[in-house]
Amino acid sequence: MKQIVFFCLALLGTFWAYAQKTTQEKTNDESSYFLVDMSYMNDAVFMGRRDSIAAPYLLPSIGYYDKSGFFADATASYLTSSDEQRIDLFYLTGGYLFDTDKWSGGISGTAYFFNEASYNVQSEVVADITGLLSYDFKVLELSVYASSYFNKNSSPDLFLGFLADKTIYAFERNLMITPRISVFAGSQYFYEEYYTTSRLGSRKGTGSGSGQGGTTTETITNVEIAEASEFNILNMELSLPIQLHQKHFIFSFTPTWAFPQTSATLTTDEGVFEEDLENVFYWSLGISYWFNTKKNN
Repeated sequence: MKQIVFFCLALLGTFWAYAQKTTQEKTNDESSYFLVDMSYMNDAVFMGRRDSIAAPYLLPSIGYYDKSGFFADATASYLTSSDEQRIDLFYLTGGYLFDTDKWSGGISGTAYFFNEASYNVQSEVVADITGLLSYDFKVLELSVYASSYFNKNSSPDLFLGFLADKTIYAFERNLMITPRISVFAGSQYFYEEYYTTSRLGSRKGTGSGSGQGGTTTETITNVEIAEASEFNILNMELSLPIQLHQKHFIFSFTPTWAFPQTSATLTTDEGVFEEDLENVFYWSLGISYWFNTKKNN
């Protein structure tokens, strides 16, 4: 029986990406189906980067997956922090997936609609085009990831990634544990825009705030990252996606350890300094329900 990958930018640290929602698989009978999901992420992390203020999200979504391989998905991201609660992001994804005995993958496009007050590290991204190609060597599955992220006020970013994982099955293949190692490289225009609008600039919609937990009336309007246009290794991750399938339900939990690379050298109105990147542990938890569009004969 085939396994279809629920292609989501949480898989790859698109936020989620790998971003950031979890990779989800289901046993399929070649029928079209809907997938309804409710997930929780304790923080928004992208390419190992995050804001100094945690951004926990509740993510309800619904997707349609046609037996031809085409799919569409709509997701809302509700910010659940103690200081702010709001719909922080809404995004639409569409694309095509395929799966054979050895090869699997797909291509997708996503449009992002962030709240103007969002301090998410991706908040200046408006769209992306992403592709994934995997080959199953039985002992190990290797994947190559490529994407272009389009930013609101700067050049697009290009990201490439390499993933290696192995799925371990238990309980008649209803439980899947997939140890995974990932390496991602790319540019940092998205990060430069984020620093300008949130991290060092005024918090959006507030007119003040340093982004470091303090308050300031100063507004930094110009931030440049020396490495923004360079292609460097940005992040290395270890993750352990766990899925339990129970009839039409899918329960998932994904702990992830991110080891960000290539600290940014920032030039601001105050001078030049190098960012101090820290390793980060984050996780997501979810429950999904899928149902075919037609009953089997």
